[in-house]
Amino acid sequence: MTRTAPSARAPDPQSLLHKSALITGAARRVGAVIARRLHASGANVVLHYRSSADDAAALAQELNALRPDSVRLAECDLLEVERLPELVRVAAESFGGLDILVNNASTFYPTPVGDITAMDWDDLVGTNLKAPLFLAQAAAALLHEARGLIINLADIHGIKPLRRYPVYSLAKAGLIMLTRSLARELGPHVRVNAVAPGPVMWPEDAVDSALREKIIQRTALKRAGSAEDVARACLFFATEAPYVTGQVLAVDGGRSVGW
Repeated sequence: MTRTAPSARAPDPQSLLHKSALITGAARRVGAVIARRLHASGANVVLHYRSSADDAAALAQELNALRPDSVRLAECDLLEVERLPELVRVAAESFGGLDILVNNASTFYPTPVGDITAMDWDDLVGTNLKAPLFLAQAAAALLHEARGLIINLADIHGIKPLRRYPVYSLAKAGLIMLTRSLARELGPHVRVNAVAPGPVMWPEDAVDSALREKIIQRTALKRAGSAEDVARACLFFATEAPYVTGQVLAVDGGRSVGW
């Protein structure tokens, strides 16, 4: 008898009812899938974007068609740290508070030693570590009031570095430590956790095909993951893990087990 893989469980449309979430980098790719997953579970969602205005507008239209007036847009360059409190304020005013902050926005590209520039540092550390810190700081009071949650999108390469990507790897390592530090700083009222994806939806042309296949073959499951795998992990932290904080969940097909 042939067995088929179990299908993904449908989101509970009531589990995040009356909750609001701000998701950074939500217009495309993994961020958009997280937005769809939280929205399908009842959350009102603020979609942050920087330059993908058309994609953000299309996603908002799609989700608002399913549930009117449940999605808003917020444009911001996260490297402009002085604008982050305003981003949080706009998100909170959209739905009367803030329950969940998802720090998803990221830049990812190689920086081999010898070619690293100060601009590379500012960009990679800025988006992957600095912005999540200052967004968390700006949102802390609102999340405290809501007994809320921060979810950081880390990476397994914040634990084991990816060759030719030292700046990205160290930025994600910092984000993992930030997750643990904020769990202590913001507890007991705010939970802070991270999802650390493995080979899931690489940016176009950022990793060559030979390296991608090499990484996939080093997973225990011998296949790449999907953005849905990451989104389900985020939903788990948001709905089924009230006694979990300061944790990093690897969603990597077992890549970090054998390495």
